[in-house]
Amino acid sequence: MRILIAEDDSRLLTQLDSLLQQHGYSVDLADNGEHALYLLNEYAYDLAIIDIGLPKMDGFEVIRNARQEDIRCPVLILTARDRWQEKVEGLDAGADDYLTKPFHNEELLARVKALIRRASGQANPVIQFGPISLDTVAEEITVNDAPLELTAYEYKVMEYLMLNPQKVVSKTELTEHIYDQDFDLDSNVIEVFVGRLRKKLDPENSFKPIETLRGRGYRINRNL
Repeated sequence: MRILIAEDDSRLLTQLDSLLQQHGYSVDLADNGEHALYLLNEYAYDLAIIDIGLPKMDGFEVIRNARQEDIRCPVLILTARDRWQEKVEGLDAGADDYLTKPFHNEELLARVKALIRRASGQANPVIQFGPISLDTVAEEITVNDAPLELTAYEYKVMEYLMLNPQKVVSKTELTEHIYDQDFDLDSNVIEVFVGRLRKKLDPENSFKPIETLRGRGYRINRNL
């Protein structure tokens, strides 16, 4: 999952970058509102974390502009302001949730996961397709209640596919959502990950959990 963090406090920006990367997210950074809006227009994000008090363009304006340009990723506002009027202004601008500084890392992570799930139409933290169960909180996958040993990137690929079950997801889209901006988009690494996942999820090739649509990409088998 790919997240944009827009925050002008360099120490907090570094802390959030480290925290989210430790939990498997691909992260892009902006330290002012103009740069944040540029990135939102250039890249597809699964979530944006935006501070209200950004220089050049404040967080409210970033969000309003993004929504006017039909950018639909969920937005979590970070604010040092605890006046209810400013929280309402942020939500009215198009934000989905807010978090007041200082905050606990665990609460931030919980809100991030919940917003990403809800944007995909998944209110339940456990996503089930046939015998496959993905726990977005524990970050674990089981098949017929048996846990699988997955690498971090194998999990990321499967999580993205299961959070987007109605989509045919291209290799480029998968790459953009699990790696940072400078990763080689022409790499065949996604094919390798999908091949490994198929062997681990379905070693007997009995229910074919991941479909390949030639020339288009991958999709979770909706007939599980």
